[in-house]
Amino acid sequence: MRRDTDESFAAFAVHAMPRLRRLAFAWCRDWHRADDLVQDTLERVCAAWGRVRRNDGEAFAYARTTMLRRLISDERRSWRRREVSATTAGDPDPAAIGVDSALSLDLLNALTALPPRQRAVVLLRYVEDLSVAEVADTLDCSEGTVKSQAHRARTNLQAHLGLTYPTYTSGTPARSDETSTHALQEGRP
Repeated sequence: MRRDTDESFAAFAVHAMPRLRRLAFAWCRDWHRADDLVQDTLERVCAAWGRVRRNDGEAFAYARTTMLRRLISDERRSWRRREVSATTAGDPDPAAIGVDSALSLDLLNALTALPPRQRAVVLLRYVEDLSVAEVADTLDCSEGTVKSQAHRARTNLQAHLGLTYPTYTSGTPARSDETSTHALQEGRP
């Protein structure tokens, strides 16, 4: 029985590790810390594996939730807000994380400037491609909180990146110039 448990957890860990590592890196932008977070997460999942394994298909969701709650909790600790050494500072290798543009690196920088809950919502909604209900369940909050955090995150990212996105009304994109923004606010087409 113990051997089956060990083998099933090992198979899960091999399958889940790359996704967890990418998610952790997107959160903290440090491969070493991401590896530590994934290891800590897998240790916690292993300790609860008998219970986790009984819920078919939920093992990765449990691991992701465990890691995100740990990340949010760590952000509250003052010791995490220290300077980064010169050996870990700088932009990551874009090829290593699957990005191919300077905008993606700027976006990673902007993500680190978001508050923890907003960052968690963005990563779950748009990196992990979860629904609002799934994000709410993962973060143990209401769907309205997820929507408002996503909206605030989008506003913060726009401010940080200096980008303007087209506004959509009635399924048609509006002009992205300043005139159309004022017109939409006044209720004009």
